[in-house]
Amino acid sequence: YGKQLEQTAYIPALPLIAKLRLSQLTGSPEPADEVGRMLEPFLRGERDPVPKSGSEQAGHLIFAAMADRCAGEDRGRWIALCRQAADQIFAPDGTPLPLMPFHNEMSDAVFMAGPILAATGRLTGERRYFDAAALHLQSMRQLCLRPDGLYRHSPQCDAAWGRGNGFPALGLALALTDWPLDHPARPELIEHLRHHLRALLRHQDADTGCWRQVIDEPSSYLEYSCTCMIGFAIQRGIGEGWLEASQFRPAADAAWRAVEGRTSPAGLLVNVCTGTGKQKTLEDYLTRPAIQGRDDRGGAMGLLFAVERLAADVREQGGR
Repeated sequence: YGKQLEQTAYIPALPLIAKLRLSQLTGSPEPADEVGRMLEPFLRGERDPVPKSGSEQAGHLIFAAMADRCAGEDRGRWIALCRQAADQIFAPDGTPLPLMPFHNEMSDAVFMAGPILAATGRLTGERRYFDAAALHLQSMRQLCLRPDGLYRHSPQCDAAWGRGNGFPALGLALALTDWPLDHPARPELIEHLRHHLRALLRHQDADTGCWRQVIDEPSSYLEYSCTCMIGFAIQRGIGEGWLEASQFRPAADAAWRAVEGRTSPAGLLVNVCTGTGKQKTLEDYLTRPAIQGRDDRGGAMGLLFAVERLAADVREQGGR
């Protein structure tokens, strides 16, 4: 995983972000150097992608990660690429749209748009990106948040699909990492993350540490990718002080054991739900195929969670 970026989309971009962070945490330059070589065409302007989907908007997070490593003209180029995605939320008169284009009414859009808007706001110092992100996130809650604190995947069906909850958890955790301390939406967003993760804790499988393909359906299969995403959000929340460690660390540890036990040394994975758009019925979600073996989406989420765990270990040991 993390060997190419043929399309600027979140699935190939997230492993590259994980590799950049791995270099930072370990002091080893090789992973970051490999990523830098892959991204040279973007830096030179030979590739200048404009997102045509939510997945591609989220893929621009790799450019935010590169901007953090650079200065001068190189940093400016990476930020300009971030704007290619983030600026899509603004109408021609500069006012933010209620929802980022390409949201498709799916809870995935919490992740697809929220983090790139927040990252661009942090990199540029322009508060309008955070204001637009807050509006987008509020609109997504109105569309997809259920009264019990879980997310339906879309208004078309009330099912709490696994990744349909992993995306909001992961997306909000990433966005909040970049959020200004003095922005008025921050306390509400932190409280919403807590509320969502508490709702998810009630449905973590006690025996394995996994979450399920449909979060609140005990008959559905234990699913790899949403376990990574929710585990990441919990681990990030503990590290940032948004979540009480005494309440949430056992869940993060159990999720990591589940992921570790379902990942072979060759990167073969267990029970990764195949790509899933809007479904009409609960049965449609329950019967979505589970991929066994290599899967780029699952590998991306597994790497992201693994590096977040490493960061927690480094912090506890007083290292970098």
